[in-house]
Amino acid sequence: MTRAALLDRLRATPRWDVLVIGGGATGLGCAVDAAARGHATLLLEAHDFAQGTSSRSTKLIHGGVRYLAQGRVGLVREALAERSLLLANAPHRVRRQRFVVPVYRHRDLFVLGAGLTAYDWLAGRHSLGASRLLSPAQTLAALPGVRRDGLVGGIAYHDARFDDARLAIDLMRTVLDLGGLALNRLPVTGLVHAGGRLTGVTARDAERDEPFEIAARVVINATGVWADGLRRLDDREAPPQLAPSQGAHLVIDRAFLPGDDALLIPRTPDGRVLFVIPWQGKVLLGTTDTPRTDTPLEPRPLPTEIDFILDTAGRYLARPPGRADVRSAFAGLRPLIDAGPGGGTANLSREHLIQVSASGLVSVAGGKWTTYRHMAEQIVDRAQQVAGLPARPCPTATLRLHGASPGNDRALIDALPGAGVRLHPRLDLSEAEVRHAARHEQARDVDDVLARRHRALFIDARAAREAAAAVARILADELGWSDERRRERTEAFHRLAEGFLC
Repeated sequence: MTRAALLDRLRATPRWDVLVIGGGATGLGCAVDAAARGHATLLLEAHDFAQGTSSRSTKLIHGGVRYLAQGRVGLVREALAERSLLLANAPHRVRRQRFVVPVYRHRDLFVLGAGLTAYDWLAGRHSLGASRLLSPAQTLAALPGVRRDGLVGGIAYHDARFDDARLAIDLMRTVLDLGGLALNRLPVTGLVHAGGRLTGVTARDAERDEPFEIAARVVINATGVWADGLRRLDDREAPPQLAPSQGAHLVIDRAFLPGDDALLIPRTPDGRVLFVIPWQGKVLLGTTDTPRTDTPLEPRPLPTEIDFILDTAGRYLARPPGRADVRSAFAGLRPLIDAGPGGGTANLSREHLIQVSASGLVSVAGGKWTTYRHMAEQIVDRAQQVAGLPARPCPTATLRLHGASPGNDRALIDALPGAGVRLHPRLDLSEAEVRHAARHEQARDVDDVLARRHRALFIDARAAREAAAAVARILADELGWSDERRRERTEAFHRLAEGFLC
């Protein structure tokens, strides 16, 4: 699966049935769906798979307890059903997670208990276990790091957590397994129209500066927070649909919340909930909801967001974390649907909107990781109609994703040089895993490895920075970099990692 071989396939295909622009959760889901239906499918990503929003989530596959409180019953029910499918189709990435809500007022036991009972009821046959009341002693046993003063009990319920970037890489490999083609570092530079219809795109390989003109029967715009820009490339008068929102997260050591249960803080000053989740041997804190008018590729948590998260978590943890305890701080942008003036982004819909332009561009706005598969099903259904493709049914409800069957990748990694050579004492990343990422997972840069094939940048930014030179050396060997290129990419990663430090 060399890049040269993938580009050869691109050059050799005169026209694609479905061309997807955007390599995040939605775009990858669409490409898997279209390829699984037997359509000739191509996905193009300008940077790296999941480099934007889809690697910066709260790591939850869930119905959304706060959406239930907002009355969005349909969204919750749909998400709980999709949670069940993901647990079955990607058991290597999605795992059950028990959450505990510590309660400090007796009346909240009844209010929160009633809400979580409704959550269980909506899950129906997809339930992962009934919620239940806990005594103070049981709550402390589940959450050893929680504040004891005033604790009157707790409520336990069940959801799921996952590794977002790794699931995205599995989706990319599933596209290839199904006979489709997915390429990163190949940005779309323009849209091609003929007779008022969208017939394809122009693109350019960012590595070799090679131009492409690619014909397609239908083009899907799945570019997330950047979707309005592509819509305006198709129609200069297209009104904006999105109101981007930033969500920040912090990662601290496991010592702040030992044990396997996650903590849910049910009420924050901005009307959200805050999660404290065991993840990758650390603890993840998040998230915020801050409106943004710009859409940078590498957003940074604002100082006010960092303070908000630390202050809110500190009210519930026996040992309040400070800035010096933060191992990594990151932010992602949500492609929320603009509901017009009034209200903040915390109240905007997490549902999705599919729109077809006069020329036939199929665009999607909104959505979230949990429902990516169902979104893709609806989008590809619509794309089939637009393109006049055979109306084939969606098979992805029972499609197990790449890696769901254990052993294959592990055997490949163990056979590579450096299988037992760890690159940093605080990271479980080996030389062989870097080589595997370059050979089998389309890793083309240092941050591809340290941010998304491995999660080092998101769990320990300093350790990732210190490992960058070793990763660059291995990639130079795999990808044929010059010494100058190796040094330049190492320095670029160092600059990137600085933004993940408080």
